Amino acid sequence: MGGDLAPRTVVDGAVLAARRLDAGVTLVGDEAAIERELERHLDRAALDLTVVHTPDRVAMDESPMQALRRKPRASVKVAAELVAAGEAAALFSAGHTGATVMAAHGAFGMLPGIDRPALAATLPAQGARRDGSPSRGVILLDSGASVECRPQHLVQFALMGAAFARAALDVANPRVGLLSIGEEAGKGNELTREAHQLLLAAPVAFAGNIEAGELYSGSADVVVCDGFTGNIALKVSEGLVETVEGMLREELSQTLGTRLGWLLSRRAFRNFRRRVDYAEYGGAPLLGVAGLTVVGHGRSSAKAVRSAILMAARLASAGFIEKLKVEASARQAS
Repeated sequence: MGGDLAPRTVVDGAVLAARRLDAGVTLVGDEAAIERELERHLDRAALDLTVVHTPDRVAMDESPMQALRRKPRASVKVAAELVAAGEAAALFSAGHTGATVMAAHGAFGMLPGIDRPALAATLPAQGARRDGSPSRGVILLDSGASVECRPQHLVQFALMGAAFARAALDVANPRVGLLSIGEEAGKGNELTREAHQLLLAAPVAFAGNIEAGELYSGSADVVVCDGFTGNIALKVSEGLVETVEGMLREELSQTLGTRLGWLLSRRAFRNFRRRVDYAEYGGAPLLGVAGLTVVGHGRSSAKAVRSAILMAARLASAGFIEKLKVEASARQAS
């Protein structure tokens, strides 16, 4: 029931995912509203889709803590409880991020040795990594789960981000950067300066400070920061992509020559759109909680919801949470 266009786009995305999954999808929320949306899909009866009714939801403008206390049967809380009970393998929500984080934390608890959860958003990256291999993207965390952080939390984010990069991007030895206002170790605020020193001694391939302009360069596979900074960076990136696309459309429609150029370059522009479209990934895993959780954008399209559910299914099949638990514990002990 969460998201700007819910429940329609969420149901549509779940149907798209169910058509490709060898697994079922459980939709939690207002049963009547969900069934109305499902009726639009002629193959609904052939798909493994289950509806769990609950009348309550957390609105985007509500305080998550107060809403979850007043609404013990809120859809995101019920969905998290289904995962905790073993009736589902993963939780996906495009609704209130704060409520999703709190519901996941309450239902699953935290992984040993991890104090704060972090959203791991995958961003596009340009060209090749510094070792010459092609870049498969950049993992930015935290992108909005933990607004206030301490230096040791950024080290924990680095450990989890590196583990996720190995699992999701197939990068054997991820390079970890620290988002700051300068490449020099002494640049930044107290948080980044202290985190820099801790990361130098951490069991990760620390690439040093990364300026915002280098975020998409491929110079680091994982970039860590506090959730306030990361969320701003993510939102600026999304807005810039939409602005650049709009400007290109305006310029390419100016004259007959530019319109002809557009026709000849359509494939390149489609490929560009695919590389920068957040809907290709669909959501950001919430790392640190002891249950698989993927958080989607409030404006998630059906394609984005589908991609997020498929991501959750892949991570669940790979036993990602257990691997993350083992790897994070081993590296913290080393």
